Amino acid sequence: MPATNLSVKQVFSAKGALAKAIDGYLPRQAQLDMAEEVHAAIENQHCLIAEAGTGTGKTFAYLVPALLESKSLENKKVIVSTGTKNLQEQLFYKDLPIIKKALKSNMQVALLKGRANYLCQYRLDLYQQTRGQLDAIGLQDLVKVKTWSTTTQTGDIGDLVDIAEDSAIFPLITSTVDNCLAKDCPNVEDCYLIKARKKAIDANLIVINHHLFFADMALKDTGFGELIPQADVVIFDEAHQIPDIASEYFGEAFSTRQLFELCTDVQQVYRTELTDVKQLGKAADKLLQSSQSFRLLFPYDPQRGNWRDKHQQQSFAQGFRDLKVDLDFLYQVIKICISRNEAIDNCFERTVNLLAKYDIMVNTDAFGLSFWYETTPRHVVLHQTPLSIADKFSAAVVKSNAGWIFTSATLAVDGQFTHFAKQLGLVDAKHLLLDSPFDYYQQSQLLVPRYLPPANDRLRAQALATMATPLIKASKGACFLLFTSYRVLNQVADIFSEQLDMPLLVQGQMAKRKLLEQFIEQDNAVLLATASFWEGVDVRGDKLTCVIIDKLPFASPDDPLLQARCDDVKRQGSDPFKQIQLPQAVIALKQGVGRLIRDVNDQGVMVICDDRLVNRPYGQVFIKSLPEMKRTRNLADAVKFLQSLS
Repeated sequence: MPATNLSVKQVFSAKGALAKAIDGYLPRQAQLDMAEEVHAAIENQHCLIAEAGTGTGKTFAYLVPALLESKSLENKKVIVSTGTKNLQEQLFYKDLPIIKKALKSNMQVALLKGRANYLCQYRLDLYQQTRGQLDAIGLQDLVKVKTWSTTTQTGDIGDLVDIAEDSAIFPLITSTVDNCLAKDCPNVEDCYLIKARKKAIDANLIVINHHLFFADMALKDTGFGELIPQADVVIFDEAHQIPDIASEYFGEAFSTRQLFELCTDVQQVYRTELTDVKQLGKAADKLLQSSQSFRLLFPYDPQRGNWRDKHQQQSFAQGFRDLKVDLDFLYQVIKICISRNEAIDNCFERTVNLLAKYDIMVNTDAFGLSFWYETTPRHVVLHQTPLSIADKFSAAVVKSNAGWIFTSATLAVDGQFTHFAKQLGLVDAKHLLLDSPFDYYQQSQLLVPRYLPPANDRLRAQALATMATPLIKASKGACFLLFTSYRVLNQVADIFSEQLDMPLLVQGQMAKRKLLEQFIEQDNAVLLATASFWEGVDVRGDKLTCVIIDKLPFASPDDPLLQARCDDVKRQGSDPFKQIQLPQAVIALKQGVGRLIRDVNDQGVMVICDDRLVNRPYGQVFIKSLPEMKRTRNLADAVKFLQSLS
């Protein structure tokens, strides 16, 4: 039977296309249920919100209907958006080829990443001309890039596996929306980004990530361009991330990094082609200095805070005014040089854009918006973020006339999708809640330890380490400790380094990918990590038998965006704890708990070190949202369970 005439039920049957293509394939009712609902959403061009518990097989459940011939959509365009680049690559290089082969599908597929993932030949050549300052490692990386650039077909810098992900060379050899010369670039005919976009436009199915999707949606909204072709089907995997990412792109940002990159490019143009305009170099240097001075007003350690409050303080207001003066000066100097070459024209456009963004960030009295800042060791980013994106996002969904599928293992709170749907304005979406096929009651145990001091107690870290030690020994390593703050993580790591005779892997000491590789390679390793390890990490079998979470993951009450949203909910006469803080924490906890059981044969202990789970009324909301595990408050019971596994 031709693949184009197959039904969803036939594909997932015991003797269907997947069973013939995949050794050991077994039909799962939950997977079939989801696939049929996805198929209906595609056919009828409506919205579906689907939570599929770990082990459901949701990836195949949405990819199969996406590749099957549609009765209502001829030559349909499908966008599949994932949470990370790693998931993108897994979908494109592993999952899609299996399904295409099983369905005998000739659908054209493409992988498209953000522009920062592609080599910009123009910027590489420009940097080599100016010979900017790099340390020894940076110079070694530059040589590697130059060698690789002569052979690469895609220009995807992800292929440079022997260069650190945070290498100083990458910002110098890739473009941004700000500094891209577009059609005026002398290397436009060989542009890897344009080639990747063309493949995407020609493809029927495009695999992207959420940041790229919403960056493109923001571009369309301003009328400047369109990266992603119009789609008939939009599928979001790891959809729980969407509200925060969408809010970021529907807002505005003004950063000292943008100023730094602008000044660097102006200096390069001055040194290479406009050496007669000495004021260019002076103006760029002056703005660079005021940018650095503005960063020094903030504490060194990275933080987030309320920009409205900071802007009312004299020192910050003056530092921000100094930026405006120096940005105005650069604007006046560049204006004299317009039309002398494409690069300086691009710098002029960026200066105008930054002046407009400055005006947005200085107008902190605007309603319905949060003004907040975040810092890195070198830069400050000021954000203006809408408190709600529901109207804007839902309007885009309605206007598209497409089928929209939102799926994740963590979307529901206490069995309901109200929180997620309200954030995106998806009032008419269909809902589907599928439990995991794993037998959590037999495979796992939930421990909520007694007698731990409160989260803010100075003895908390020592108590956590003391409680965790027998669990770690019983599991012979093979343990994740997931923290809600770096402070407690580092305190516990210091204690373990003196008391624990096992390999200790601590986030921040090396790249995430390297940490995971070492954890899997070493039989008795213990890994300590924060937010980025709460989701998207897949360790199976006896390599991971114990996950310890230090406390319920409520967002910091000092977070400025959270504060603004809570104030807005209060003004509407509602309870911000129930509407915002509790649902967010439940979804985050579900992600952390999801690290433990990844396969039908996995077993282990989940430890949540927070009494509020059992002695506060809202603790039941968390419990009801988690898989049904055996529960205990006795540390000895959990130790015994782990010992029985080994």
